[in-house]
Amino acid sequence: CEQCRMVLTDKKYGAEIITKKGKSLKFDAAECMLNYLKNKKIEGNDVDSYYVINLTEPGVLINAVNATYLISPELRSPMGEDISAFADRNMAEKYLNDYGGVNYSWDELRNKFK
Repeated sequence: CEQCRMVLTDKKYGAEIITKKGKSLKFDAAECMLNYLKNKKIEGNDVDSYYVINLTEPGVLINAVNATYLISPELRSPMGEDISAFADRNMAEKYLNDYGGVNYSWDELRNKFK
């Protein structure tokens, strides 16, 4: 992980930044990517795209900007912020109903990590 230096092991969690130069920065959880951005380790204008792993499809990256996020203590993520990402908003709502917590959009989550 570019942020915390942990080995990437949990296929249900993870994130990636692709720079405009094509470099791939990998993270073990969405919160590590968000903290990386918060700590200004990369400028926003150097980023081409952001990706997160879809919780319901382990190992499958989805566009982070279009994802819906659930923060629930019942769904433990590797770095303890308990952020799960979903490609489908309806699936995020189902998990919210099943596990509790709060759903966020990308912009809402980014604001939470400022």
